[in-house]
Amino acid sequence: MSHELTEQEERRREERQHLEDAGIQTYAYGWDVTSHAREILESFDDELHQPGDDGPAQEPFSVSIAGRIMSKRVMGKAAFFHLQDSSGSIQVYVRRDDLPEGFYSQVFKRLLDIGDIVGVKGFVFRTRMGEVSVHTEELELLTKSLRPLPVVKEQDGQLFNEVTDKEFRYRRRYVDLIVNPQVRDVFKTRARMISAIRRFLDERGYVEVETPALQPVYGGALARPFTTHHNALDMRLYLRIADELYLKRLIVGGFDGVYEIAKNFRNEGLSRYHNPEFTMLEIYVAYKDYVWMMELFEEMIEDIVTELHGTTEICVGGEQISFKRPWKRLPLLEAIKFYTGHDVRGKSRDELVSISESLGLEIDDTMGAGKLIDVIFGEFVEPKLIQPVFITDYPVELSPLAKRHREIEELVERFEVICNGKELCNAFSELNDPHDQRSRFEDQARLQEGGDKETMQIDEDFIRSLEYGMPPTAGLGMGVDRLAMLMTDSESIRDVILFPLLRPEAGGDEESTSS
Repeated sequence: MSHELTEQEERRREERQHLEDAGIQTYAYGWDVTSHAREILESFDDELHQPGDDGPAQEPFSVSIAGRIMSKRVMGKAAFFHLQDSSGSIQVYVRRDDLPEGFYSQVFKRLLDIGDIVGVKGFVFRTRMGEVSVHTEELELLTKSLRPLPVVKEQDGQLFNEVTDKEFRYRRRYVDLIVNPQVRDVFKTRARMISAIRRFLDERGYVEVETPALQPVYGGALARPFTTHHNALDMRLYLRIADELYLKRLIVGGFDGVYEIAKNFRNEGLSRYHNPEFTMLEIYVAYKDYVWMMELFEEMIEDIVTELHGTTEICVGGEQISFKRPWKRLPLLEAIKFYTGHDVRGKSRDELVSISESLGLEIDDTMGAGKLIDVIFGEFVEPKLIQPVFITDYPVELSPLAKRHREIEELVERFEVICNGKELCNAFSELNDPHDQRSRFEDQARLQEGGDKETMQIDEDFIRSLEYGMPPTAGLGMGVDRLAMLMTDSESIRDVILFPLLRPEAGGDEESTSS
């Protein structure tokens, strides 16, 4: 998208031309980086590295660093600037007499700006003000920045930025990461979290696999899909809403345990907790049931929290949440009765409609009995569950892929973990009876004919796979983004997705900036 250049952008383009006219490369090919800001600050030793009045340091601390200029303070023949790299920020001291003739006055002072990326070689010392800094012996421009960063200012030795518009931050995540370095820590934590998940499952012998993102039949969840078309085969395809049905085919094929950390896509609304493109962990283990899966899941999360934070108790949204095992277990219908006073067990649809209306819920004719129970739970129970809790034993209608409860016919063996008022995972004793599975799919088809768009299609190939025989299996799906929100104390799913989906920009490219 082109836009009319601001005065500052015009000036920076002129600066680039001046640099190139002077024979200075404005986009270098590389720089030999030997040190990073955080490492320098942590390693500096005054007794060894600080030069004295009578000569050089006992052990000169020579470094070669590279990063972005984030502040610039010129004082006659010398100047300071803060250089920011991937690890943090460090002050750099520049003196006219240490650089080639004319470079300080004609290039550094006039043509280098906040946002430019530079390479610096020199030695480390502590200034009279007590700040560990790099004394420049060689300075090179590596990349000329043609757009000024949003307002960055320095006050009392501290850097401040004025980027508070969340939509700007999400749209231009690259700028957000520059001016809010702590945002990088969120995504580093997310990466460590995913590595911890893999390590936990790999150590137990489960095999990480990859399944199709383009599927001829969507399934594995109650959601609306994105639809696309394959030209060569002239066929409709769907972006997967879940990878469940393919993973269970692998259990049929003889794997004892498989998992996938995958991108899923659901054609639904956006909210603090929903993005149409999101990351899921799904795991399936043969010869196990949902009770066993509860124990595996709480052990995995306890291990992850401990690895990331050094404790099982963390603060999320001002609440202290403990992930120490064992977690509370509460049947769904009992939870509804406790929090609403209404016993919905065994109630007909008409009775559930009456209860829903008495609770002030908006309902419609497409909602079956199970959907009404789900809406009551989501409105009056889920937001009150702050500590992690297993909500167990759901109506059959809500769980077309779960095995019927071994003791209560109208329920299935399913659990969700609710934490901080939101679902974290969903798990079943998996349905492996092909006759029952076909009947559930047909029930879903009837609901879709009645207007419910969040239902499953009949997947004939999946039913065929069950007819070959799937062993008793426990399965679980977890929202990786939801877990990342908890682990980083983030308010919105957009804070833990690097490039969340947003509406197209409406009105240009303006932004508040300063040089």
